[in-house]
Amino acid sequence: MRITVFRRLMAEEFGSGRAEMLAQDHVFSGLGGRTVEEALSAGTPAKEIWRAVCVEFEVPPERR
Repeated sequence: MRITVFRRLMAEEFGSGRAEMLAQDHVFSGLGGRTVEEALSAGTPAKEIWRAVCVEFEVPPERR
């Protein structure tokens, strides 16, 4: 998954403003205690990050 696709999915699911806030501020246990931005900077694949976001926020399977 490309990062641009990941960011689009985040914006569609949470709204652009909230998506940016979540990416910068929310610490995900599924990402080893990192934020989305930290995980991306560390080289974690966007698809893996999206899965962690979906689990954390209980995104329905049809939108994963």
